[in-house]
Amino acid sequence: MTTRALVASPTPPAQIAAEELRATYDWVPIDQADEIVALGGDGFMLQTLHAMLETRRMVPVFGMNLGTVGFLMNDWRLERLDDRLAKARPFRVSPLSMTATTVDGETFLLPAINEVSLLRETRQTAKLEVTVNDRIVLPELVCDGILVATPAGSTAYNLSAQGPILPLGSALLALTPISPFRPRRWRGAILPEKTRIGIRVLEADKRPVSAVADQREVREVASVEVEIDHNRDLTLLFDPEHALDDRITMEQFIA
Repeated sequence: MTTRALVASPTPPAQIAAEELRATYDWVPIDQADEIVALGGDGFMLQTLHAMLETRRMVPVFGMNLGTVGFLMNDWRLERLDDRLAKARPFRVSPLSMTATTVDGETFLLPAINEVSLLRETRQTAKLEVTVNDRIVLPELVCDGILVATPAGSTAYNLSAQGPILPLGSALLALTPISPFRPRRWRGAILPEKTRIGIRVLEADKRPVSAVADQREVREVASVEVEIDHNRDLTLLFDPEHALDDRITMEQFIA
């Protein structure tokens, strides 16, 4: 028998829904569960997935939207949860691994499910050197920043920065500049997911840059390396009629 744990955002709608689910179905603690049901929005789903990355206990997660956008979530319904979970489609999500080294020589290793972004910290534009598989492809990118997005994250910050939407399962990464000034005509790249991306901050003392892995920030970085981490793949569960790959595809037709 499949055992399930319930987690919920602290918001009132999610807490009310959690009480209804606890009164209707059987639940076990997270460390005993074969699946997790998460109630909230996309932010809470990312929080739930990051908690699994930290404990290295990867079990499928079925989210129900009690937030705003709910791109990574299914519709909220109390009824027929067992039937929905039995029919749910699994989708693998491979997180990024960010290795950030600061100007003081400290090193931070952080995962990111949506994107890794580098952003200028002051009014000074950032100057970045970009490498792909140790080959310099942009000797100097003058910009507000740059980001690396997974297919699951390509409709988030990446899309707002005019980056491409990547189909789930495409085995691709989006490398997208944020407000680029020079080179003027460079608008980013689509790269195979096996690519190792390196970013070195030029004039780091004068033009400080922070690196953010989803929501975790490292200030005053000197260099950042980003690559896919297949050793910690995650699984999201979706209703057949409301699958993530279909949602990503349809985002391309929203004006």
